[in-house]
Amino acid sequence: MWAFIVRRILIMIPMMLLASIICFIIIELQPGDFVSQYLDNPRISPEQIRLLRERLALDKPAYIRYFNWIKGIVTKWDFGYSFAYERPVGELIFERMGWTVTIALLTILFQWILAVPMGIYSALKPYSPGDYIMTVTGFIGISIPDFFFALVLMFFMLKMGSTSIGGLFSSRFIGAPWSFAKFVDLLKHIWMPLLVVGFSGLAGLMRVMRGNMLDVVGSPFITSLRAYGLPEKKIRRHAIKNALNPMVSIAGSELPNVFSGTIITAIVLNLPTMGPFFYDALLNHDQYLVMAFLMFIALITQIGNLLADVALALLDPRIRMS
Repeated sequence: MWAFIVRRILIMIPMMLLASIICFIIIELQPGDFVSQYLDNPRISPEQIRLLRERLALDKPAYIRYFNWIKGIVTKWDFGYSFAYERPVGELIFERMGWTVTIALLTILFQWILAVPMGIYSALKPYSPGDYIMTVTGFIGISIPDFFFALVLMFFMLKMGSTSIGGLFSSRFIGAPWSFAKFVDLLKHIWMPLLVVGFSGLAGLMRVMRGNMLDVVGSPFITSLRAYGLPEKKIRRHAIKNALNPMVSIAGSELPNVFSGTIITAIVLNLPTMGPFFYDALLNHDQYLVMAFLMFIALITQIGNLLADVALALLDPRIRMS
């Protein structure tokens, strides 16, 4: 097991290098750069634009800028300099990393705690009223975009007179030191992004779990266990364990999906996460900030897949032995 983990970590190094090259090429194909927004400004002369390009090293060839960027990461753990914010990229990302990771992990926990038992119930009682209700709920969750669900939910909360809408804190707690009152205020706000971001993923996971469970329950393996006279409770336990294997396999993609798939939702709900930050960086052609965010997504994708493979090996002895 440890040899497998070490081997996968070593494979991540060339994969991250390849991802950085692809991301850099795609960003370079984007028309214009950070200085292009000043070209139509009559107050800025061509000489000032030329000096600004030199100061930001935008006048150098693309391959030189790429190698300097990679060299800074490897030697100094420096992810570059933000043109728009005039600060190191690492500092900007670190400031928003905490809430981004917190919301992502809580969202995944919310999805799995509800999706697995709902899928099991729906499969064990197919075509029952409860199964139909969960199926309709699942289709609604899959088909409604996150940001639209957020707008609808905010509308109804406003109609009900609620003031805990948008952001993670009320205005009086923003920047205030942590206290019990601030924690309670956080709980009043954080349920909405968890529900909005987690609803569509919850619906999809529930449908996957239901399908897996139906396949396992109808398999010859379960029929053989019943023929041997095994109690129904133990049969269900074996069925659930086998139905969870595909769920664990797709768990690795859940973490990057939560990070990268909710940018518009984070903007609508005014969340202090990396999503809106990344969107602004794209609009401003803030190259190194965009690169750092894309590399972060690539890294957590590989880490998520590694953790899913390890969890699958621990769950299924057949995979561990192979």
